[in-house]
Amino acid sequence: MFKPTNSSAPNTSLSREERQMLDRINAYAEQVLGDIDPQKTRISYQLEKLKPVMEEIAAEKQLHLEDIFIKYMDLASIVSAKENDLWKEELSQNGLEDFTR
Repeated sequence: MFKPTNSSAPNTSLSREERQMLDRINAYAEQVLGDIDPQKTRISYQLEKLKPVMEEIAAEKQLHLEDIFIKYMDLASIVSAKENDLWKEELSQNGLEDFTR
């Protein structure tokens, strides 16, 4: 319906390396998870499907798989919070910030 018009992208607060990792995992997720509903699909199932790409990244960076899982979840949370902030800003700019009044 509304797309944020703010020029700051949700992942601009991430480093280049973090953006690349998040983009890589998300691209892989699109391939293996397709159109699943993340709200209705167990997180353990989703993470298991993402395990191969995370294992590749862990090996490349010489980190433990668990560290990559944690980093991915942290980065996804940061981007999600930023997207939520941009959405709220867009609603506010359109006079739709409070539906209860």
